Amino acid sequence: MTKQRLKRGKKASGNNRSKLLFESADWDFETIQRTYEAIEDIALNDLGLSVYPNQIEIISSEQMLDAYCSVGMPVMYNHWSFGKRFVAEEVMYRKGYRGLAYEIVINSDPCISYCMEENTMAMQTLVVAHAAFGHNHFFKNNYLFQQWTNAEAILDYFEFAKRYIAECEERHGPRAVEDTLDAAHAVMDQSVFRYRRPSKLKVGEIERRQKERRRHQEENYRDIWRTVPRQDKDEADDDESQKELAERKAELNLPEENLLYFIQKHSPVLEPWQREIIRIVRSVSQYFYPQKQTKLMNEGCATFVHYYIVNRMYDLGLISEGTLLEILHSHCNVVFQPEFDDPRYSGINPYALGFAMMQDIKRICDEPEPEDLVWFPDIAGSGDWRGTLKSVWSNYRDESFINQFLSPRLIREFKLFTVSDKATAQHLRVDAIHDEDGYRRIRADLASSYDITLGEPDIQVADVDLRGNRELVLRQTVRDGVVLAEQDREEVVKHIHYLWGYDVRLEGISGEDGGSVFEVAVGEDEDA
Repeated sequence: MTKQRLKRGKKASGNNRSKLLFESADWDFETIQRTYEAIEDIALNDLGLSVYPNQIEIISSEQMLDAYCSVGMPVMYNHWSFGKRFVAEEVMYRKGYRGLAYEIVINSDPCISYCMEENTMAMQTLVVAHAAFGHNHFFKNNYLFQQWTNAEAILDYFEFAKRYIAECEERHGPRAVEDTLDAAHAVMDQSVFRYRRPSKLKVGEIERRQKERRRHQEENYRDIWRTVPRQDKDEADDDESQKELAERKAELNLPEENLLYFIQKHSPVLEPWQREIIRIVRSVSQYFYPQKQTKLMNEGCATFVHYYIVNRMYDLGLISEGTLLEILHSHCNVVFQPEFDDPRYSGINPYALGFAMMQDIKRICDEPEPEDLVWFPDIAGSGDWRGTLKSVWSNYRDESFINQFLSPRLIREFKLFTVSDKATAQHLRVDAIHDEDGYRRIRADLASSYDITLGEPDIQVADVDLRGNRELVLRQTVRDGVVLAEQDREEVVKHIHYLWGYDVRLEGISGEDGGSVFEVAVGEDEDA
């Protein structure tokens, strides 16, 4: 089915505010347009949000499945993993075990929001307020998205990526392209720049540079590279001085945290088209890097925005009581936080905690308690909850947001406490309870759980001798004794070996004492 689009229209004039925008559950484009204008008026003129131009697309349930199974993008290159996920999600949906997302929103300019055609008009109101204004404002204003993504160019870049990989499949065969993508996907989470800003080029400039790189590599290709005899590792170690090692690491800027970037630049065996595919995969990973750090804040912002807007619409007589109750029913399902002993419990619901913290900041600004005056002297009683929230949405990520704004009151409401679970201890131990020191400890511990650098394996390129045996040495810094599963690390090393073409060794080094924890090696004669 072809997607049906609704472009941003004129602002609501403010006339006939006493009349309901709609009374039926059925919707048409005129009703959505009229409702959109009312939502836009509240979002821009009451909340003071700043958003990208909106493009709302009405899609079927199957299209919604397809969209979020291919990382939520309107255009995406083909890969078997997307189809695998689509089949699994479709089976769960058809059997009634799992529902579909009400909406998907794209961090782009214009901001694209997908709404399902099966939604009632009340639900369309909810998702437009949530996605087209809540998420949209967050994407446009949060510092991580401003630094690390280019909303104007991203859709064109994904279109280029899809077209380029399709051309590679025609020229080099689907299997060769699939093997390259499989290997790149295996380490894409370890292939982002965490401290160095990526370049923000337009797609035309990207394609021009890609052609220049291909021409340069063709002109400077040396087949002798393949015929250079391999040097025994022990012999190389004996011949190489510490000075030469230091010089080599300085020349190659080692250690390097972005695995695919290093492989793309220095792999002895990759073809030019493979290097470009690797560049595409790491660009996709970089695009989603800010989203991984702001899940709680992003959803909390969007949920707060839709909650305020729909309640304001009801106060203005724009929606009926029945419509408000339908919206609030879905809202409550989204922000529901099961107890720890509930079969539905799977951790802290980011919608629940994010929305509760946004509401709590509003309360602290308007109606602070004595406790709030001590914990939040800068905002307590200020009355400027709109300005405070917009500042928060712009300048924090999940970890720093929790560390700064989680209040003792919310810690009590969510019944949070800290438990120490050490492998060497025979019993669990409660380390932090509801007292002043405990609140600070709980807040810090919860914040650290949202630090993605602590949750993802820290694997970096440690060394490679491009003039010798060309063995690639990777090093994982093991934190708290948590290592990659044996089977997983072997498969990862095999994928990296496929891209590198020569011996690859992965070492596990303890972050506490620097001792060796494990070692995995894949050589030329092993099946990769």
